[in-house]
Amino acid sequence: MIRYYFQILLKLSFFKIYNLIKLYLSFHYSKLLKKPFHFALPASISIEPTTSCNLRCPQCPSGLRTFTRPIGMLEQIFFTKTIHELQRHLVSLTFYFQGEPYLNANFLKMVKIASQAKIYTVTSTNAHFLTAQNCIDTINSQLDKIIISIDGTTQETYSKYRIGGTLDKLLEGTKELVKHKKALKSKTPFIVWQFVVFKHNQHQIDDVIKMGKEYGVDKVQIKTAQIYDFENGNSLIPDIDKYSRYKKNISGKFEIKNKLLNQCWRMWQSCVITWDGNIVPCCFDKDAKYTLGNLNINSFKTIWFSDVYKKFRAQILKGRNQLDICKNCTEGTKVWAD
Repeated sequence: MIRYYFQILLKLSFFKIYNLIKLYLSFHYSKLLKKPFHFALPASISIEPTTSCNLRCPQCPSGLRTFTRPIGMLEQIFFTKTIHELQRHLVSLTFYFQGEPYLNANFLKMVKIASQAKIYTVTSTNAHFLTAQNCIDTINSQLDKIIISIDGTTQETYSKYRIGGTLDKLLEGTKELVKHKKALKSKTPFIVWQFVVFKHNQHQIDDVIKMGKEYGVDKVQIKTAQIYDFENGNSLIPDIDKYSRYKKNISGKFEIKNKLLNQCWRMWQSCVITWDGNIVPCCFDKDAKYTLGNLNINSFKTIWFSDVYKKFRAQILKGRNQLDICKNCTEGTKVWAD
């Protein structure tokens, strides 16, 4: 874990630290006065390599093929232009929103562009495309962190949610990545196995932690599951309270445990850019319902400080529970395991 934080520190510059301080002050000043004030640019963003995916996970728009927005691939020319605009203040960049990043043929080329711009890079994958060559290319791209979704330690359990997926492919991909990382004597990427807890896999939590150590991953991350239709209960909601994002209220309905305070650090320090250039407030706006601007039309700085964005932040400070994308927010509901 020390190495993980050290890699982030290596990306910092005097201006980025100065910008982070201004972000912190902007957020707390806004909370105090209950009005949106902003003096800085975001420290982190997520960008979407593609909306396409090879799996059909039942709680994911990519898997369900239920997008109400256009589907497509992030273009390298647009990405390069965007990074050039953002690199001075950007600390981290997550190559993920929806879809499987490795389906974009230029994905690792874009990772390398960001890495060379001294930005901490992260991606999330189902690991079905981690061939020997892709593993070598991933390491050479200088990707800092890779999150591999493993939601079961047996094929039967894994495929209940990761529909169309093969656990053996994931395990082989992990093995290849660990092997080539050692062979190339590389410190990156930091390899994380992410286990989303559902009712059908909750009995395998200890097993996945043990397997993670056996396969040589750097961390096993246990995460609560986002369920769309949770109010009346859902067969995916786990029985173990610690690993559930939801609880029953006095009426017998389910509600989210998150208190949904009228504040959100994400609205001040990050955002999401879709493959076609739309800027949306966070990763819970999967259909880009709250599009705040488009980078093909305006500059990032213009959009970030716009009246439209200011109005949205004001809504957060006034009544976060009135925004549908906030009502199922995971902020503060992650559980970690070594």
